Amino acid sequence: MISVTPIYAGLITLLFLVLSFRVVGARRSTKTSVGDGGNEVMLKRMRVQANCAEYAPIGLILLALAELQGMPMVWLHLFGAMLLAGRALHAWGFGATPQIIPARRWGMYLTVGMIASLALANIAHGLI
Repeated sequence: MISVTPIYAGLITLLFLVLSFRVVGARRSTKTSVGDGGNEVMLKRMRVQANCAEYAPIGLILLALAELQGMPMVWLHLFGAMLLAGRALHAWGFGATPQIIPARRWGMYLTVGMIASLALANIAHGLI
């Protein structure tokens, strides 16, 4: 049987690594070892990476739980794609200068929509 969650976990990890390398690049160019050094570019890159680290894990955990409970594969792919697209859109919109507010907004809509939907689905399945 094909597992869905590892696909999205892998793709979101690659996105996180890209965001991490952007932080490392900013650290090198600004010679900032710890913190943001008062540099706005550094701060923005750190927050883009941290935002992904804050939201992606809970989405992936909920996706894995839904998969373990037997959610149909088409729904798992829908929710996985929502999380991936949400995180990518948010990173692009938030990380741009100036920010691309519609991309940031839709990134959060997709991410929060996925998390809320799967939270409710997992609760409902657990109660049945």
